[in-house]
Amino acid sequence: MSARRYPAYKPSGVEWLGEVPTHWEVLPLKHLAEIENGRDHKDIEVEEGYPVYGSGGQFAFASSYLYDGESVLLGRKGTIDRPLYVSGRFWTVDTMYWTCVRPTASARFLYYSALNIPFSYYSTNTALPSMTKSVLAANPLCVPPLAEQEAIAAFLDAETAKIDALVAEQDRLVGLLREKRQAVISHAVTRGLDPAAPMKPSGVEWLGEVPAHWEVVPLKHLAEVENGRDHKDLEVEEGYPVYGSGGQFAYASSYLYDGESVLLGRKGTIDRPLYVSGRFWTVDTMYWTCVRPTASARFLYFSALNIPFGYYSTNTALPSMTKGVLASNPLSVPPLSEQEAIATFLDAETARIDALIAEADKGSALLRERRAALIAAAVTGQLDLRGGA
Repeated sequence: MSARRYPAYKPSGVEWLGEVPTHWEVLPLKHLAEIENGRDHKDIEVEEGYPVYGSGGQFAFASSYLYDGESVLLGRKGTIDRPLYVSGRFWTVDTMYWTCVRPTASARFLYYSALNIPFSYYSTNTALPSMTKSVLAANPLCVPPLAEQEAIAAFLDAETAKIDALVAEQDRLVGLLREKRQAVISHAVTRGLDPAAPMKPSGVEWLGEVPAHWEVVPLKHLAEVENGRDHKDLEVEEGYPVYGSGGQFAYASSYLYDGESVLLGRKGTIDRPLYVSGRFWTVDTMYWTCVRPTASARFLYFSALNIPFGYYSTNTALPSMTKGVLASNPLSVPPLSEQEAIATFLDAETARIDALIAEADKGSALLRERRAALIAAAVTGQLDLRGGA
């Protein structure tokens, strides 16, 4: 199908829509569908039944249903910018709206048009974004005749399926690269770099065999584990970096330590060790370490990435790790010179893999941008998709 423009355009009167084909209308969303409220599903939740949808897609089943047919689901509270298309009998939760699409509209066209709504324009500056029914119903859309809506929807179904397949391929590649990265680290910090080295049982299930000349010692033999502290009273615009489990996020007027250190989670995200160097501060949900002279901080960092935190984690909403348990975690440790050689090897290998991951992520992001641009162009009439017209 050709991707030319329409012969003539007119101003839409809406800033983010621009010009539209002269025979298209600019109408509020309510002219295409009636918007209805979702409802709480807890009293009717079952193991098998009708699908229950939230902003992330289906997540449960219900013994009853709200509607039977094609519908576009729209966020009411929380994640408001992820419209969903569904068909058949379904239930939606009370943080979602569902729509009864009018006979003069294509549900798939409405879905693609909803993906182009500038939700950030409407979103409130609150921790939990919300969208009222009236605002959503009044959102202007570009609306061609029904036959064109269906042609546009068919075109976008085919083209987005192609792009989605490419995105999935890139995402699979990223997953495989991340698995390879972890496998390289795990092998190096438990087996070393010499494949011919004699091995011995470590006595620890997740370590397996280790080189015969290595020791198996608790983490506290490599570093002293210290508590982080709250930084709010000394937060400044510029100063010493403050670290949490996600990395640096603020600056402080003072510092806890000056040197190489491995930061380890105490509460919340406990499975993301960080390596830092220089003067720094860590928050009270993190531990920091004073690495001993007989240990390599980089080797300790890579070894910490191999700690099975899931084995220790409590079954709570906020996982936690005590200093005692962390300090006692067994690590396989070679002599210092070998630690440094392994760390140098892993610095190079992980940098190479990280570059490949970044390249694949960039490719995936470009594909997603192309998908969004294609949808926007099609539903605003920037492409004439009438076959043979």
